[in-house]
Amino acid sequence: MKGSFLLQVVQDTTGVGIEEGYKEVAIWEAVADAGSSVMGMIILLSLALMSIYAVYVFVERLLALRRASKKNPNFLSEVKHYLSDGKIDEAKNLCARTDSPSARMLEKGISRLGKPVDVVASAIDNTGKLEISRLEQRLSFLATAAGAAPMIGFLGTTIGMVQVFNDMKNLDSLDLGTIAPGIMTAMITTVAGLIVGIIAFMGYNYLVTQISKVVYRMENDAMEFMDVLHTPSK
Repeated sequence: MKGSFLLQVVQDTTGVGIEEGYKEVAIWEAVADAGSSVMGMIILLSLALMSIYAVYVFVERLLALRRASKKNPNFLSEVKHYLSDGKIDEAKNLCARTDSPSARMLEKGISRLGKPVDVVASAIDNTGKLEISRLEQRLSFLATAAGAAPMIGFLGTTIGMVQVFNDMKNLDSLDLGTIAPGIMTAMITTVAGLIVGIIAFMGYNYLVTQISKVVYRMENDAMEFMDVLHTPSK
């Protein structure tokens, strides 16, 4: 009975102490504590700049892919009709007026008509590679950010913990106010790095999927164009 009474007193006292000592910290205060050290500020600033540029690259590439994905459903049939009738200039002008990777690729092939088929195919293939390279511009940054951002965050974790132990060695007793900035640096930089890495990773994979769809359509258009070359003109 006496032991139970003492245990209850300890629990009640501990509960009161925890409740009285509890203080809710706003997210911006936690970030401010994490950035109180020079290295913490540098890491958070680097992650912030990386996230801004990653979002810019994603939005810019997404809009470019949407423009590339827009296609006149009658475009290829009109080109085939012009070529079948021997209207080379009309087919070339139609490709020039159409803003799409397939149109620019077929325009280059039409400009090589009259030369051997392998020359036409090579021109189409080289132009297709150039168009794919344009679609993939700055995409490598998202792949780099997806891997580098978490590592930068973990670097902040290590620096924060080094700061904690460095502060603790000069203390006679544990003082949370002294070691809190180092702990905040460790935690906030880790969270920030993971958030930036996840956003970049998901954005990269989504854009790669959309590029694959455009490339498939380009290959299909190129195959149909080459089939027309083997069809006798009227």
